[in-house]
Amino acid sequence: MTSTQPQFRQPPGPSDEIPLGIDGATLQILQALQRDYGDMVSMRRPNGRLAYFVNDATEVRRILTRRHAKYQKGPGFERVKMLLGNGLIVSDGDVWRRSRTMIQPAFSRQNVHRLMAVMVECCDRRALHWAELANRNEAANITAETSDFALELILISIFGHDYETHIVTAGENPFAFLSRDSKRDLSVVLKVRQLRELLMTIIDERRSRTGEAPFDFLAMYMNAADKQGNTFTDAELLDELMTLIVAGFETSANTLNWAWFLLADRPDVQERIIDEAQQHMPSVSALTPDATASMVYTQQVLEETLRLYPPVWLFTRRSCADDELDDFDVPPGTDIYLSPFILHRTEHYWSDAEQFDPDRFLLANQAKKDRPYFPFSLGPRRCLGEYFSFLEMKIHLGLLLPRFAMQRVDDRQPELELAINLRATEDIFMQPVIR
Repeated sequence: MTSTQPQFRQPPGPSDEIPLGIDGATLQILQALQRDYGDMVSMRRPNGRLAYFVNDATEVRRILTRRHAKYQKGPGFERVKMLLGNGLIVSDGDVWRRSRTMIQPAFSRQNVHRLMAVMVECCDRRALHWAELANRNEAANITAETSDFALELILISIFGHDYETHIVTAGENPFAFLSRDSKRDLSVVLKVRQLRELLMTIIDERRSRTGEAPFDFLAMYMNAADKQGNTFTDAELLDELMTLIVAGFETSANTLNWAWFLLADRPDVQERIIDEAQQHMPSVSALTPDATASMVYTQQVLEETLRLYPPVWLFTRRSCADDELDDFDVPPGTDIYLSPFILHRTEHYWSDAEQFDPDRFLLANQAKKDRPYFPFSLGPRRCLGEYFSFLEMKIHLGLLLPRFAMQRVDDRQPELELAINLRATEDIFMQPVIR
């Protein structure tokens, strides 16, 4: 009597080896594979490793939520680790779990709401600058403007008064290159290492101070402790702070950049945001957490912007245990590629997927838990700063859109730079007009 070996169940896919990276060529390859083979595709990479491209919304959710323990960070995180160290975005296993538990309280809604005044101040500075540009009839580099806004905001939120006394003392922001240089190459890594020296100087001075501790993310990170009462080591603290700085501004900056671009073509959408802002936050004194929570349509606009332009267009994972996806086997060591950009533009999940339509995010249309949508990832590794980001972006649009119309200076559709983050290859310029 003979026993039969169970057959390995593998998704369809090409026989040729497929080179994959984090670039425009990889997007084209994955889009072609999805067209040719469907939402579950298998392939071999040139290094011989088995890889799956997963565009099935149910299986994507399963990987990132219920089965997350069977997957670790995948290929492509080497460059991120060079930049950020072993912070929350890069770390895995017990290191990640400990850091996540320590940091999570800092992002409670109560703490984030205490930073709303900073968000207003940063919007007011943008408004003064935009008014000057409008009066001189000069175009605004909206890519740089949204980057400067988001970077200033996260730095003040982290360092409080130390932002003025230690960071912009000479009129130059030593962190500014992070918003200007998207290459994230070795030269940027070297600059980041110099920033770590500056951060350590601020941390040491904080430790030597007496009196009441300030309220900012740095204080919360320095005081964070694990279950044994241990705080972060200096190296861990620096890694987490650099992660917070970079991740804390890039998502909001890129989303607002695309939002202003998309809104320029849609005066009807602009008017609905303006009406909502005037209803719920007619003055700065009326700007409360409840008021921003009531700006439901503005939230839909931002969610639709993130659908079309997710800040991280490609997630990778590597299986560390046997698993099953759909009717297929996933052996340990399989590289998994997940693309919010492709999933968010797949027609059988989103009708008229290429169209900008905020009404598709009406809560009545589909429960959040069922959306084929993951711009901030899903599950335990979902971005801790998601609420902070949405709050600052809603305040930004709610305060600035009623004061300024941003008109496109040309009809060109920006090309995409598909690196670690999704950006426009060239900065977007727009003409501010005072309403």
